[in-house]
Amino acid sequence: MTLKISRRIFSLLICCVLALAAAPGSAQQADTGPADASPETSAAATPVVVPRDSKDSNTAIPVDAPAEEVALRLLPMTTEDLAKEAAGWIREIQVRTAEIVEHKIAITEAGKDKARIEALQQELAGLIESRRSVFKGFEQVLASWESKGGDPEAIARHRKFVAALRADELKATDRRTLLTTAKEWLFSEDGGIRIAWHVLIFAVSLIVIWMLAKFVSRLVRRTVSRYDKFSTLLDRFLVRAAFWATMVIGVLTVLSWLGVRMTPLLTLLGGASFVAAFAMQSTLSNFAAGLMIMIYRPFDFGNVVTVGGVTGKVQAMNLVSTTLLTGDNQVIVVPNSNVWGSIITNINVSDTRRVDLVFGIGYNDDEEQAARILEEVVAAHPLVLKEPEPVIRLNELADSSVNFICRPWTKTADYWTVYWDITRQVKERFDEAGISIPFPQREVHVRSEPALVTAKKES
Repeated sequence: MTLKISRRIFSLLICCVLALAAAPGSAQQADTGPADASPETSAAATPVVVPRDSKDSNTAIPVDAPAEEVALRLLPMTTEDLAKEAAGWIREIQVRTAEIVEHKIAITEAGKDKARIEALQQELAGLIESRRSVFKGFEQVLASWESKGGDPEAIARHRKFVAALRADELKATDRRTLLTTAKEWLFSEDGGIRIAWHVLIFAVSLIVIWMLAKFVSRLVRRTVSRYDKFSTLLDRFLVRAAFWATMVIGVLTVLSWLGVRMTPLLTLLGGASFVAAFAMQSTLSNFAAGLMIMIYRPFDFGNVVTVGGVTGKVQAMNLVSTTLLTGDNQVIVVPNSNVWGSIITNINVSDTRRVDLVFGIGYNDDEEQAARILEEVVAAHPLVLKEPEPVIRLNELADSSVNFICRPWTKTADYWTVYWDITRQVKERFDEAGISIPFPQREVHVRSEPALVTAKKES
């Protein structure tokens, strides 16, 4: 049982290797001779063998031409020319497949003649390599036909035929032939060596693209730093965008240069983006709000703001959310749609700020003395600005006190220092001068009605 499972696993591995070997190559392959036998049938179609000297099998482009020559010869062809050309390449694939089939039959009939079998297997490997170049050229024909507006159904049928041909051939190939073909493919210039070379090129290209992206991002950073109109948020966004745009464009360019068909990939990405747009509407709303914040600059890094009912220092921001650090060291993440959709209060965007204070004295205290004390305290504080001038006025006759407003100006960074210092100093000076600072209170006057008192006594 274990041996049987091992054989199946081994056969599966060989089939995978042969599937890679059947992929189109890039090197020019050797031409093969005519085949006299008819081809075997496959699950997708029953190819009709056409002799190579038949006019129906002729193509305008040599089937064994290098990929570069095939691409050049395809340029002037119309969709009608490409349809005929595709039919000719299909017939050529049928003919070469018939040759491969004949060699496989010959290997089976060789019995135990090892020398004969090895010779036939070597020839078979050469035939498969030769046909692989035809497969690649045929794919170039179909790609050109498709890009020029050819019949999608006809193109799909041709591709389905080739895929079925490869799959059925794998099923009908014995293990020894699969192993020989795999070895030939691994060490061929159009097989394993080509893939290894492409992997190496791609790895080196990634390093070069990364270095180029870093250079572009540094160049963008130097450029945007010259403009004061750009906020730090927008500067960082442009630098990141330049880096990733360079990376994406570079990777796509390298993949296209290595022969990867980008049309299906871009189509898939476009469809996925369309679906994601519906599934991520809230995220896209945050994304749009983030762009508006960066463009109109209501705040920047380091500003203390009140947004969405939260007050804190702007610590970080991306296209989806804004991170605030509150005064008690809490980190709060607010979605950008909530930020842009609410009132934004930037507390320290200006260099200077007015300190609003209110001091109340009793109704029996001296208002002129209180005003003079407030003026002296404000004038003596070193952090209070001379311009604009402080404003000290008797502002309100409240229920329990006579209220003075005291409004000095200071630098934004010194706001709380001035606020706390003046509050403390005014309290001390009022206490020295005997000026009271009343707390809320209410006077109750009881009136006695004589008639009402007499009535109560008689009752």
